Amino acid sequence: MSRVLAADIGGTNIRAAVIDANGSLLDEVRVDAQLSNPALSADEIIHIIADLLQPMITADITAVGLGFPGFFRGSDGVLAASPNLPNIRELPLAESLSRRLGIRVAAQNDALCAAIGEHRFGAGKGARNLLHITLGTGVGGGLILSDQPWTGEYGMAMEFGHVRVADERACGCGLHGCLEAWASATAVSRIYAEQTGCIKSAGDIYSAACSGDSVAEALLRQTGEYLGAAIAEAVKLLDVHTITISGGLSGAWSLLYPPLMARMNSRLIPPLRDTIHVYQTSLGDQAGLLGAAYIARS
Repeated sequence: MSRVLAADIGGTNIRAAVIDANGSLLDEVRVDAQLSNPALSADEIIHIIADLLQPMITADITAVGLGFPGFFRGSDGVLAASPNLPNIRELPLAESLSRRLGIRVAAQNDALCAAIGEHRFGAGKGARNLLHITLGTGVGGGLILSDQPWTGEYGMAMEFGHVRVADERACGCGLHGCLEAWASATAVSRIYAEQTGCIKSAGDIYSAACSGDSVAEALLRQTGEYLGAAIAEAVKLLDVHTITISGGLSGAWSLLYPPLMARMNSRLIPPLRDTIHVYQTSLGDQAGLLGAAYIARS
């Protein structure tokens, strides 16, 4: 049975797994890797990823699929840019890794890979159209239309983290007011520190909220409201009725979901209200890997 090697590249860690034709994850590894370091060069990024993947490539691995945070040119694996990596421009990521590893490599935006995984195997299975949102170090989005991944004309469709929701706060993309600057795990941690003087991870902020920390609770509810507002804008443009959300911050679902739904419905036109289904991922943190495996087989 053919197997592929899939990798999900995050800002602070890399996950990789061998995945068989049934979607079963085998030999999964996770390593720390500060790939959000703005000083990294293209060669250094290739070197870091290749060093992790090379030992996992065995004779029965037929291809490698890679989900990477950034703007890709269609499906050819060219990374046009990455908001947190200013030194990277028009990097032929798939081709460079293929030469280094000696095997075919497919690469795509990490959030689109997660969307593919959720659509094929997770909470979005059975939906012809799907908007998937990832809440991690940043905020990403992937779109499935008529059962097919939609990348747009130049590969940059559904950059959901850069929908503008408020005027303040600089974003890593160079603009201000992006959803990512308000609703990513990084942003939640930063805003909490500004309000309290205490540095906590997004997970610890959720735990604090559940333990009665009113600042933490209010912050997470505000995060849900910003998410709901951004989803409403996407729904009005796309008329997509199935939304799935993954990523570490989605673990705060009990606090995010009620204000998200309330704000979303308040921003929708009347015929769309109460028709949109928003689901927490059913795949946990495996959506991106399963999507990367899918593009490796395509």
